[in-house]
Amino acid sequence: MFSVQQGNHMTISAANLRRALFSLLLLAFCANAPAFAAAGSAGAMPWWGWPLSLFVVCFFLGIVAVPAGVGGGVLFVPIVGGFFPFHLDFVRGGGLMVALASALAASPGLLRLGLASLRLALPLSLLVAVSQIAGAMLGLILPAAIAQTALGVIILGIVALMWTAKKAEVPGIQKADPLSAALRINGIFHDTARGQDIEWLVHRTPMALVTFVFIGILAGMFGLGAGWANVPTLNLLMGVPLKVAAGSSSLILSMTSSAAWVYINQGAILPMIVVPSVIGMMMGAMIGVRLLRVVKASAIRQMVIGMLLFAGLRALLKGLGIWL
Repeated sequence: MFSVQQGNHMTISAANLRRALFSLLLLAFCANAPAFAAAGSAGAMPWWGWPLSLFVVCFFLGIVAVPAGVGGGVLFVPIVGGFFPFHLDFVRGGGLMVALASALAASPGLLRLGLASLRLALPLSLLVAVSQIAGAMLGLILPAAIAQTALGVIILGIVALMWTAKKAEVPGIQKADPLSAALRINGIFHDTARGQDIEWLVHRTPMALVTFVFIGILAGMFGLGAGWANVPTLNLLMGVPLKVAAGSSSLILSMTSSAAWVYINQGAILPMIVVPSVIGMMMGAMIGVRLLRVVKASAIRQMVIGMLLFAGLRALLKGLGIWL
C-alpha cells in the first residue's frame, strides 16, 4: 500500500489510500458502536467511555480533515451531535475548539512546506473573526430542535457544494486584480506530484472579502469552523491552486477563534468533550499534513462527502424528531 522510493519520497495509491482510511474509520465507528446508540442511553457506558470514544473518533477525523481542506469542525459537529448524547450547544462549542486545534496543529507544517500563504490568510481571517461573533450569538439563542434541523440542512448543502463544485488543481490566473496586487497576495509552491514550482496569483478579491463575511456568520452559528467554505471560495472564486487553498484554509481557521470566546462566556464549553476531542484531532491533523503533500485532495474528499451525507441526514432527522 505504501512504498518508499529513492529520495525518501512516499508515494500512495489514491485508491489504496481511500480503502485504508475508510477501513480505519469504519473500525473506529464499530469500536465505538455503543456511543452511537440512542442519545438517551448515556448510562449504558461508564463515564470514561465517552472521552475515550471522542478521542478515537476525532483522531481519524483529524487525519482526513487537513487533506480534504474542510477543517475539523464540519466533521465533528454533525457526527458528535448526531451520535453522542450531548446537548448541541456543547457540541457546537467543542466544534469550534476542535477546528481551532486541528488548524493550529497543521499550520506550522503547511507554512514550512509552502502550502499556505500568510498574505492570503491575514485579511480574510480578520473578516471571518469579526463575523463569527455575530454568528455565535445568534446560534446560542436558537432552540435545540431548530438548531439541529438547520444544522442538517446546512450539512446537506455543504455536501451538494462539495459534490457539484469542480476544483482546479492549478487555475492559472494570468492577471491579478488591483486589490490583491496592492496587498501582494501571490506566491510560489512546489508541487511534488508535478515535480515543479508553480507560481500563482489571485483575482476577484473584493467579492471574496464579502463572501468570507457570510462564511464567518455560518461558522460561528453552527460551530463548524469554515474550512468547508474556505477551500471552494479560495479555489473557485479567487483562483488559488487547490493545495494552497486547502493549506491556507487551515491557516485561516487557526487565526479565527473569536466565536469560541462567546461559547466560553456562555458556559457552552464542556472539558469532557473538548479535551479528548482536541487531543485526538491535533494528533490526527499532524498525520493529515503529511498526506496533503503526497496525495491528491480529491482522493479523500470523496470519503468526506460520504461521511457528511450520512451525518447530515442524521442531524436533520434528529432535529425533526424522526430518528432520536
